[in-house]
Amino acid sequence: MTVAGEDSELQLLIPANDVDGPELSIVIPSLNEEITIAQFVDWCHEGLRNANVKGEILIIDSSTDSTAEIALSKGARVLKSPKRGLGRAYIDAIPFIRGDYVLMGDADCTYDFRNLQPFVQNFRAGFEYVMGSRFRGYIEPGSMPVLHQYLGTPVTTWLLNFLNGTWFSDIHCGMRGITRDALQRMDLHSQSWEYASEMILKSIHMGLRTVEVPVRFLKDQEGRFSHHKRAGWFSPWHAAWINLKAMFIYGADFFLYRPGFLLLALGLMLTLPMTFGPVAIGPVTFSLYWMLLGLMLSVLGLHGIYVGSLSRILFDYQGERTRRWLRRFSYTRSVILSVLAVLIGVALVAPLVYRYLSYGLRLPGNGFPENHLAVTGLVFLVFGFMNFTFTLVLHAAAVNVKHNR
Repeated sequence: MTVAGEDSELQLLIPANDVDGPELSIVIPSLNEEITIAQFVDWCHEGLRNANVKGEILIIDSSTDSTAEIALSKGARVLKSPKRGLGRAYIDAIPFIRGDYVLMGDADCTYDFRNLQPFVQNFRAGFEYVMGSRFRGYIEPGSMPVLHQYLGTPVTTWLLNFLNGTWFSDIHCGMRGITRDALQRMDLHSQSWEYASEMILKSIHMGLRTVEVPVRFLKDQEGRFSHHKRAGWFSPWHAAWINLKAMFIYGADFFLYRPGFLLLALGLMLTLPMTFGPVAIGPVTFSLYWMLLGLMLSVLGLHGIYVGSLSRILFDYQGERTRRWLRRFSYTRSVILSVLAVLIGVALVAPLVYRYLSYGLRLPGNGFPENHLAVTGLVFLVFGFMNFTFTLVLHAAAVNVKHNR
């Protein structure tokens, strides 16, 4: 049986022995996997029986070989889709998923789908995101390139954990589960390998109840080559780069928010103590040039805090962070604070302007206190204007995010 999707490029093939009302959907992209697809579907059926769960197998196929026909004959649903990337395959599949729980993986028999119990048990226990871990399970010798096993995966996993305060042990594991509701709310955008990082980071932003389970990772079967090998030597490096890109984009606040506070504190420490003149500490005299450095750091710090706050709003799925920031920066209070900061800044800069005019449009030398007052005044002016513009964008972003949510 064939069913056309709303996307005219998608076509769903339904096997004769289709399953009604599945609890679990095994959703697998495939590209020219005729060597392994029959065994893989058999493994899935065995895994469903072992886990005592009613499930469907949905293959998103972009093959030019007989992968689709073999999978269909084995009792899997097949969604025929153009070749448009690994992440896009999952996006295409979402409208066709029927189970309450979704299990993802590869069709190459490298992940052992005969053991699905840990995923099913944790789903039934209330977990929304069940992440597989090869490092906590079993990695067959020769199944993973040495560079990936001992450098690429551990380093990027550590980086993600460091950025987000999480505890994952294998962020690139392809065998992972998520509830259908969470997957729909997640609104994936990644078209290729970087979907893996996007999923993990969005699961963190969404506050999904998460657990990690051990999985078995096996070698490629004889005659079968991984997609990285098929694509050439550059493919793994490209995959690593776009995964890092996803990690940085969806974790942007880490590079902005906390570092912003550090830079702002350093900047104010270099600026405010010298408001009325140079400050000597031992043999070192801190004067106007140090104040200008402090001004630059203060501006960078404020910028990081404000932009980092906006990035948190954009990934606020529950709405609590948005409400918190709107309380902190209520429009009236924030505008009044901005106006006061600008007025203080103008008052501190005014003496230097007066002396500039008095000197025939020439600035006085470094020894005049008006110079120091003016630099501090510039800090207040920058704060006032940036705080006002941030308040406007914050309230606009909050309205837009609430609408999208």
